Amino acid sequence: MFFIFGLRTKVVRSGVVTEVCRNCGNQAAQVITRRVTKFSLFFVPLIPLRTRYAQQCTFCGAEYDISRAEAERLPVG
Repeated sequence: MFFIFGLRTKVVRSGVVTEVCRNCGNQAAQVITRRVTKFSLFFVPLIPLRTRYAQQCTFCGAEYDISRAEAERLPVG
């Protein structure tokens, strides 16, 4: 008997906000994403292990992690 297991990460785009980028300093659209990594058994995602939120500048492409509270605070449009 054998088991097929692994990790699967799903990226969900939460929305877009217009803010000043921390990296380049330009007023540009910032894409907010949520990444959820789950343990999967026989290709079925079962247990969420980690959730991360990120913000990416559409002008310079810089991406940085943000907290859950900050992601929920942003006025996503």
